Amino acid sequence: MLLEVRDLDVRYGRNHAVKSLDLDVAEGEIVTVLGANGAGKTSLLRALQGAVKTTSGSIRFAGRELAQSVPAERVRHGMALVPEGRQIFVSMTVHENLLMGAYLRRDSDWGRDLKQVYDRFPNLAERRDMKASVLSGGEQQMLAIGRALVSRPRLIMLDEPSLGLSPLFVANLFDLIVELNRSGISILLVEQNTGMALDIAGRGYVLELGSVVLADEAQALAGNSALTQAYLGGGHAAAN
Repeated sequence: MLLEVRDLDVRYGRNHAVKSLDLDVAEGEIVTVLGANGAGKTSLLRALQGAVKTTSGSIRFAGRELAQSVPAERVRHGMALVPEGRQIFVSMTVHENLLMGAYLRRDSDWGRDLKQVYDRFPNLAERRDMKASVLSGGEQQMLAIGRALVSRPRLIMLDEPSLGLSPLFVANLFDLIVELNRSGISILLVEQNTGMALDIAGRGYVLELGSVVLADEAQALAGNSALTQAYLGGGHAAAN
């Protein structure tokens, strides 16, 4: 198992954001985490990346215990987070943003990975010397994903990647996620578009108030009408 999370707890003062949570992601798998706003999805990803401290629990990645590790160490071991809202550096150029993904690398191959990002995203290549602030929302999301790719991750965690994007770009984004997975990168996906997330994932977890209320194969979750009504706000493609 690539990622093994056991009994994970996250608290913000009196707010118990994540409660005794168990989650697994196997090598080469796409796993989605679903739930209504406030369910604890973002807190989960931030805890996995080390951006917030966990109260208790275990985070094992590729056999290493990382629950007490700083974020940089998790990145070095192959975990990359693409946060909600992209969080790129708008005052820096596209190229400078991508170089941030290689900041912790000590090998000599990062230049090849950077070139692959430009080959994958020709719009970024054309704008490499422009400020990131000139990019469209979709291009900024590609930049955030490209920055993660330059770190050479084994697991990419995506937090609401389709938020605010046009329907056409959302379709392209999900094609990209599948392509990245086929290239050997495992994916942990938090996504508002439950229908599309379940279409590409192998398994899914549903959170409510910080706890896992259901975990199953994606196809089974997609066909569970009681689930979508109770936790996901309606039908199969809720929250488009």
